Amino acid sequence: MEDKEFDYINVIPLVDVMLVLLTIVLTTSTFIATGIIPIELPKASKSYQEPLKTQTIEIDKKGTIYLNSKPVTLSVLKTSLSSLDRSTSILIRADKDIPLQLFVDVLDIVKTLGFKRVSLQTEQRRI
Repeated sequence: MEDKEFDYINVIPLVDVMLVLLTIVLTTSTFIATGIIPIELPKASKSYQEPLKTQTIEIDKKGTIYLNSKPVTLSVLKTSLSSLDRSTSILIRADKDIPLQLFVDVLDIVKTLGFKRVSLQTEQRRI
């Protein structure tokens, strides 16, 4: 009896399996990233999650400064921040078209008051 040689390999079932696996991975990673997967955390006598203490400073295109979505001046900003714990996270969101000096003034207030956890929110540049 003669064995017939393979002229080709049928890869369609392999492609089907790979597409199903890809769909499962993408769906699961989306749920994990957005926190949609419901989890019931174990109970304990004390919660071990520290509340996030983040203060947001925003500067719009007109140069208006906002602290936690409330408009403030530079002096009010300094007064409001001076009463906070220095371990508080500060997030600065500034419009790209504001004068550089205004941004430097806000950053100078934050750094002068001794905050160490300061971050600047940006968007990823599309090349």
